[in-house]
Amino acid sequence: MAKIEKIELRMVDLVPKVKRTDAIQSFVSQETPIVTITDSDGAVGTGYSYTIGTGGSSVMRLLCDHLAPRLIGRDPDMIEAIWHDLEFATHATTIGAITAIAIAAIDTALWDLRAKKQNLPLWKLAGGAKDRCPLYTTEGGWLHIETQALVDDALAAKAKGFRGSKVKIGRPHGSEDLARLSAVRKAVGDGYEIMTDANQGFSVDEAIRRAARLRELDLAWIEEPLPADDIDGHIRLSNSTPTPIAIGESLYSIRHFREYMQKGACSIVQ
Repeated sequence: MAKIEKIELRMVDLVPKVKRTDAIQSFVSQETPIVTITDSDGAVGTGYSYTIGTGGSSVMRLLCDHLAPRLIGRDPDMIEAIWHDLEFATHATTIGAITAIAIAAIDTALWDLRAKKQNLPLWKLAGGAKDRCPLYTTEGGWLHIETQALVDDALAAKAKGFRGSKVKIGRPHGSEDLARLSAVRKAVGDGYEIMTDANQGFSVDEAIRRAARLRELDLAWIEEPLPADDIDGHIRLSNSTPTPIAIGESLYSIRHFREYMQKGACSIVQ
């Protein structure tokens, strides 16, 4: 039985060629912790996660000082057991962004290692329920992008076979979001999905107002409309609009997701 023999850690700071903007921040740096795991058979798995411009050094410190040493000598096939052990080892400081991002880099490296050793793609290793899935694009939908460029990107994505496009919302005036999205809807027609993402940028009342204005566009969802810890606000919003509310990018444990779903605070988890 193979054992984990070596853990290599490195940080890559990726700087986008063009500054991307959403409702709350500018995306000027992606700090990417990379974990490489080698077992006693010589097999290698690589995993990574990322932060947007802050927190990467804390993730690396947690990996280096506390998490990586716990892996040496472990059976790399015991992925779930390792995940639970690492979660328990960090429970005193709660499961939040730093711990989840660190554990995720290890977890994906272990899955990569297993997939390579079994010579299977990960989707088959995970069960192989489907051999294809619909895709949407978000690269052309950032908040700083002007309306015609949004339209051009959505049309190009549709021509390539994408099933939808995600567009950032959160311009200073709701009429601006409506105009941008209306132009995209007019261009792509009714059979193409339009998703939106507010990046936690609204208050509850503002989110309710904007959702009402956008209702006519038949959006696939409104993603992260409110701060992620405002469960009551998400309940109010979900009860006020037929447009699905999506959450999950800023939730970090099964318990968080369960509470949102049990209380009807969202329709879609990511």
